[in-house]
Amino acid sequence: MKRTLRKLATASSLLLALCATTTALAQKSGGVLKISFFDSPASMSLHEEATGAALRPAMGIFNNLVMYRQDQAQNRPDTIVADLAAGWSWNEEGTALTFPLRQGVKWHDGKPFTAKDVKCTWDLLLGTASDKLRVNPRKSWYRNLEQVTTKGDYEVTFHLKRPQPAMLALLASG
Repeated sequence: MKRTLRKLATASSLLLALCATTTALAQKSGGVLKISFFDSPASMSLHEEATGAALRPAMGIFNNLVMYRQDQAQNRPDTIVADLAAGWSWNEEGTALTFPLRQGVKWHDGKPFTAKDVKCTWDLLLGTASDKLRVNPRKSWYRNLEQVTTKGDYEVTFHLKRPQPAMLALLASG
């Protein structure tokens, strides 16, 4: 009986200790991210996935140029904020959307994030890169995007065939 009570007390203590830990303990580089989720994503290649099973967990790992404010219950144009971009501006015709990029951002391997990285990603999405995606489920979203150009290391411009005010919302949608 004593042995059973001792085991129960030990198990209860361990359970209490697990429940009492805070997320601050997980704030270190490396390791494994564990989340409770309804499904297992087919891959973590966001550009080749379109389901919530892949997009929801991956949005906490990857960054966008812009995103919707996460503390707002509803996505609206006025809740779009800069993420990897430092801001944005449209030309007078509404056909060029320019993003100055945040400086000092680094990839997981320590290399700096630059405008060349944005252009490389968008050339892949537009199908103009030498590498190709297996599938591109949002390709139709960007039919109006003619090209992405860079100006120096920290500025990119999205050139549209015709005005498309919703382009910023598409970019913020993850």
